[in-house]
Amino acid sequence: MTSQPHPDSIEITITCAVVTVSDTRTPETDKSGQLIQQLLLAAHHAVGAYTIIKDEPTQIQGQIEQLGQNLNLDAVIFNGGTGIAPRDTTYDAIEKLLEKTLPGFGELFRFLSYQEIGSRAIASRAVAGVYQNKLIFSLPGSSNAVRLAMEKLILPELVHLVSQIRK
Repeated sequence: MTSQPHPDSIEITITCAVVTVSDTRTPETDKSGQLIQQLLLAAHHAVGAYTIIKDEPTQIQGQIEQLGQNLNLDAVIFNGGTGIAPRDTTYDAIEKLLEKTLPGFGELFRFLSYQEIGSRAIASRAVAGVYQNKLIFSLPGSSNAVRLAMEKLILPELVHLVSQIRK
């Protein structure tokens, strides 16, 4: 039995940036980036920025630093590059910049993934934390993984986490 978090006492719209990390995707073929945006909008949140960048550590870090300066954003959701292949550098680039980490996010994501895909879940390096008073989430690039993270973890806690950061 899974208990639901207590309802948020306030209704606020969270403004998020969506960043797809991929060497091959385009806005037309970026199903995961599109899905994140659709789920945010359906939950009455806002998409303040969307981009696709190459899986290059300097580009990833430059993007997070640039978005960290954007006072209109509350959160940044990255997707792609969280595996262990040589070109998967998103985790390494982001983890170094996080001022606070949310270890429970990665732990719960891998647990939920294990329930869906089995032992392959160990290869995921999904991570979350705080940078420049913004929530940062880094998800795998698969649409199934994105849906799982958004529906089971991010959307249920987004308002609460942003409210905590704003205190």
